[in-house]
Amino acid sequence: MSFNIGLSGLFAANKQLDVTGNNIANVATTGFKSSRAEFEDVYSATKLGTGSKVVGSGVRLANVSQQFTQGDISSTGNVLDMGINGSGFFVLNNSGSLSYTRAGTFKVDKDGYVTNTDGTSRLQGYGVDASGKIQNGMLTDLRIDTSNLAPKSSSAVSSTINLNSTDKVIDQTVATNKFDPTKSETYSKQFNTPIYDSQGNQHEMNQYMVKTSANTWDTYTLIDGRNMDGSLPTNPVPSTMTFDSAGKLTQISTPVTPPTTPPTSTISNELKVTNWVPGTVTDGVWKANGASSNPDGVTIAMGNTTQYNADTARSIPVQNGYATGQITNLTIDGSGVLLANFSNYQTKPIGQISLASFTNEQGLQAVGGTAWKETYSSGIPGYDSPETGSLGTIRSNSLEESNVNVTNELVDLIKAQSNYQANAKTISTQSTLMQTIIQMT
Repeated sequence: MSFNIGLSGLFAANKQLDVTGNNIANVATTGFKSSRAEFEDVYSATKLGTGSKVVGSGVRLANVSQQFTQGDISSTGNVLDMGINGSGFFVLNNSGSLSYTRAGTFKVDKDGYVTNTDGTSRLQGYGVDASGKIQNGMLTDLRIDTSNLAPKSSSAVSSTINLNSTDKVIDQTVATNKFDPTKSETYSKQFNTPIYDSQGNQHEMNQYMVKTSANTWDTYTLIDGRNMDGSLPTNPVPSTMTFDSAGKLTQISTPVTPPTTPPTSTISNELKVTNWVPGTVTDGVWKANGASSNPDGVTIAMGNTTQYNADTARSIPVQNGYATGQITNLTIDGSGVLLANFSNYQTKPIGQISLASFTNEQGLQAVGGTAWKETYSSGIPGYDSPETGSLGTIRSNSLEESNVNVTNELVDLIKAQSNYQANAKTISTQSTLMQTIIQMT
């Protein structure tokens, strides 16, 4: 019996050496999770019990369990290198067969799909619709679309403006003071804003502020030298802004064209530019370039205009149009959203990474390539976006290192070696006893 006990001990020590050696061999493997050999003692027993003085029959390997503790996150500078800070697994699809990994060393294949290192499996996530909205629920192969971003015609402009209440009044009833965009003395301040047509061509919207009386300012809005209604500015028609004694805007009045008797006005905190057709003015003649403006015109929000005793100034204007954009780089945020950045300063989501979670991670089956497969013991996976529930955060430009602690593994090597020697001594001692008994016969 002692021989068998010693042999079981040798086998257990050898398995412990194997597990420890495998951990040390993978100390530099991205996303690797260390394993631990777990043993249990063996007793010979009947169904009626073992009695009170039963000697054990040795040891056996109960399980080799992987330890899914967090590995260190190290920076790499490669945007498609991703580490998971927290729980969860990347989902990979190889011709319909799903596997799960913590190794975020991804690349792009010739078709633009995000794949693992050897290019055999595609990273799974959520796609986007035409407006760039993430479509959660259905996993799909993530693909980086490098096509140009189509232009968008401007339909809204907003900014914060202050008009100096101490500016001098310009009497426009005097012929020499009549507004003329070519003469700076006929207006108090000029603001320029770029806007875009349907083909992404840039146009200049100029706003000229003229103080006509106390608490009253006229605003002339020209686009490429044309009036708000698209006509040439032979007799530009202003909108009138009225302020109260505290310097707050009370209304904007824009006369209707053609005027009626008595004149009627549209009163709001917005200006509306309608019917402007992109083109150029050459020798006083307007020539369209084939593009079109936004069909609803351009709304200019003026509600944040004030009249205080401070310099006449405007914040950086915000408008929603842009030219054609070419993709310049890719960024990935903590929630796994892939954001394409374009040359026209626009950012567009092109997908979102999905993470998988399991009730029992140690029930997963290791299949090599730093990947695991679902088993009955692990339970079915749950899919969701990063930072949802207990799922971790995506760290782009980084990788999760192996969670192997080399110091602990070297100590385990010494322990396994000692265990092996001790069990070998058990067999050697039993052999000596057997020789003594044989010599006595």
